[in-house]
Amino acid sequence: MYDEEDLASIRESREEWEEERLDPVLEQYGERKERFATVSNHEVDRLYTPDDVADLDYEADLGFPGQEPFTRGVYPTMYRGRTWTMRQFAGFGTAEETNERFHYLTDEGQTGLSTAFDMPTLMGKDSDDPLTDGEVGKEGVAVDTLRDMEILFEGIDLADVSTSFTINPSAPVIYAMYVALADRRGVPREQVRGTLQNDMLKEFIAQKEWVIPPEPSLDLVTDVLEFAVDETPKFKPISISGYHIREAGSTAVQELAFTLANGFAYVEDALDRGLDVDEFGPQLSFFFNCHNSFFEEVAKFRASRRIYARLMDEWYDADSDGAKQLKFHTQTAGQSLTAQQPLNNVVRVTIQALAGVMGGTQSLHTNSYDEALALPSEDAVRVALRTQQVIAEESGVADIVDPLGGSYAVETLTDEVEAETIAYLEEIREMGDGSMRAGVLRGIDRGYFHREIQDAAYEYQERVEREEEVVVGVNAYQIEEETEPEILSVDEDVQERQRDRLTNVREERDDEAVESALTDLREAVEAGENTMPAILAAVKAYATMGEIMTVFENEYGSYTEQLAPT
Repeated sequence: MYDEEDLASIRESREEWEEERLDPVLEQYGERKERFATVSNHEVDRLYTPDDVADLDYEADLGFPGQEPFTRGVYPTMYRGRTWTMRQFAGFGTAEETNERFHYLTDEGQTGLSTAFDMPTLMGKDSDDPLTDGEVGKEGVAVDTLRDMEILFEGIDLADVSTSFTINPSAPVIYAMYVALADRRGVPREQVRGTLQNDMLKEFIAQKEWVIPPEPSLDLVTDVLEFAVDETPKFKPISISGYHIREAGSTAVQELAFTLANGFAYVEDALDRGLDVDEFGPQLSFFFNCHNSFFEEVAKFRASRRIYARLMDEWYDADSDGAKQLKFHTQTAGQSLTAQQPLNNVVRVTIQALAGVMGGTQSLHTNSYDEALALPSEDAVRVALRTQQVIAEESGVADIVDPLGGSYAVETLTDEVEAETIAYLEEIREMGDGSMRAGVLRGIDRGYFHREIQDAAYEYQERVEREEEVVVGVNAYQIEEETEPEILSVDEDVQERQRDRLTNVREERDDEAVESALTDLREAVEAGENTMPAILAAVKAYATMGEIMTVFENEYGSYTEQLAPT
């Protein structure tokens, strides 16, 4: 981008500045630290100049918003057209209680719904399973049958709202319930909008919620994708998630690299199924974490779009813009929240949210300041939502597309994140002998991802213990605290009420229809057919979550039991 003569002049001027201005100050006062680095321990320089981006090719590396390589954003107008979707995570207790929270959030100005499920639902268990005792409704909403889904979305227009579902092993069942609800209400499937996390590879890498082994889990993910392409074209059937990888302790680069590796593994599995990349590609979405190191996070988001566009083209022959555009949801870093001085979390979340916006996110969840203590209270949720609204309406940062584009520091960090991410991707691909799908599965089997994340998490904690990494209120600026903020608690009778409803559903439904539907599902699994039509039929017959997931567990075995030592 710069003439070599100009660069030589800049280098000469910098040397003069260092000698005449910088060195005397360093000699007299020094700096706060010997080394400056991001939360991921990526070292940053004191100063960046055109010399750091001398090799930058504007057209190839940056371009313009809405065109390849999408470094500057996936839409030409970005937030000048409309702001990001404000999608606060919500779910606790029974469907009635979560429905009430949904209405509260939409009344306060939220523009999309995001559903949290309790652990039994996440693990494909019914609320009356002995293993679920004490867990029903505790960390999300309990959903056992289509009846719960009907109550959960009472008074909510499915044709008008976009809903996200954070669920993985049992994601096909929840998706089937949502489609069944739309069918019951007469909402055309092509109008149904939302996102299903449905990212099982990430579970085996980081979050560790699973039912069946990795390969059949991957098959089930692709079943959902194939069905969604045909039936719900506005619905995102996979949200390839780096969020939980980062929460497990990874660096920013590891989060990006492992997430993209999983994404490309899904692409390869879909291609093996015979799907067209330009048809299914636009329905893939991503989900990233946003931590405290502002410029590193912005660089991560910009690099993600550039890498994805290039590799979808070069590796998988994607042709359409939609198949090459990486669109993503962002959530602020839960791992960064502290129980000490919880109001400090408002500041952390604001910085993280601002980085997500400056990085070009399509939707955003801002964590509540009390989430290190419990499920968020209504007051805390309102502050979290207002944080987004102030950024959108008052700060002016949404008025300029990619305002940090061209920054010597940001462009240099973007290049560095890209180079380190590509190195990881090539290593994983090499593990699979040229196949990303095989590389990810082998990496899971060999513990590769676990070791990489574990080492990064340990290194970070060591820096915190040595006070090289300051956590305000934890290892610096502590105070004696006696206050106990009001926190949300789930009523103890939630489990009993949920189990009563499940009993009533079982008594009222047609048992023969349920058994017939489950038999059809078993036959589809055994025949290697797409299982979504059979799951949908079972859901409409009011088969339970546990009954449906047991079909898969009986066919493929429990992955947890397979991992248990003999």
